[in-house]
Amino acid sequence: MAKVTPFDAADYLNTREDVAAYLSEAFETGDEKLIAVALGNVARAEGFAAVAEQTGLTRQGLYKSLSADGNPEFSTILKVMDALDLQLVAQPKPDAA
Repeated sequence: MAKVTPFDAADYLNTREDVAAYLSEAFETGDEKLIAVALGNVARAEGFAAVAEQTGLTRQGLYKSLSADGNPEFSTILKVMDALDLQLVAQPKPDAA
């Protein structure tokens, strides 16, 4: 029988380019829960405790906010993005065909 291990996106977020592409895909979905989880995965890949410390939030509070059941405030999203040395960028949507 083949051994199956659970997939963890954080294991594959090794470069800034990986992180940017991963979060861009999450943002494009417009799914708030998916975006929060994606940010949580990036925070775990970077070191959750360090990200929490840089944001001024507790590790538990940040973990809860960036979970599938979380509902982070926009200010939390901005703090996490800043702690990860990332920025939000607005660009026009591709033209609909």
